[in-house]
Amino acid sequence: MPSFDVLSKVDSQAVENAINVAKKEIVNRYDFHGSHTEIDFNKKDLTLLITTENDMRLNTVIDVIIARGSKQGIDPRSYDVSKAHYASGPMIKKDVKLKNGLDKETMKKIAKAIKDTGLKVQATQMDMIVRVAGKKIDDLQEVMAHLSKGDFGFPLQYENMKS
Repeated sequence: MPSFDVLSKVDSQAVENAINVAKKEIVNRYDFHGSHTEIDFNKKDLTLLITTENDMRLNTVIDVIIARGSKQGIDPRSYDVSKAHYASGPMIKKDVKLKNGLDKETMKKIAKAIKDTGLKVQATQMDMIVRVAGKKIDDLQEVMAHLSKGDFGFPLQYENMKS
C-alpha cells in the first residue's frame, strides 16, 4: 500500500551556517558598531540565545537571522519567537527555539485536514510524524497538495514515499 510521512524538521547544520553569516553581518553593520550583541546557538537543544542592549537591536538581530536562514532554506515558521525577552543587568536576552517535530495538536489538525479532503486515505499519528497511506498514489499526491496550501504553524516536509 503506498504511503508517505508528513513531518517537520530543521537541518541544524543549515541553521548553524545561517547564524554564522548573521553574526558576520551584524559585526559589519554601522548601527551595531560598538554594541555588545551576541548570538549563541545550542545545536543539541536547537535554541538560540540572543543578547543585546535594547529592543530595536534585538528585533533587527531576529530579522537578520530569519533572512539569512531563509537563504539557507530554513522556513521562517521554524523560529519560535513568541517567548518574551528578559532583562539581565544592562542587557536584554531572548531565547528563540527552533521547531523540530510536530506536536500532538498539530498532528491532530493535519489528520483532520486529511480526513476533510474526502479522499480514501488513512492518516496515522506516530511519534512526531503523520503517516498517510492509501491505495492510489494520485490520492496521496492530492493530500500533499492540500496540506501544502494549509497553514499549520510548522513547515511541513513529505518523506518516505513508498509505492
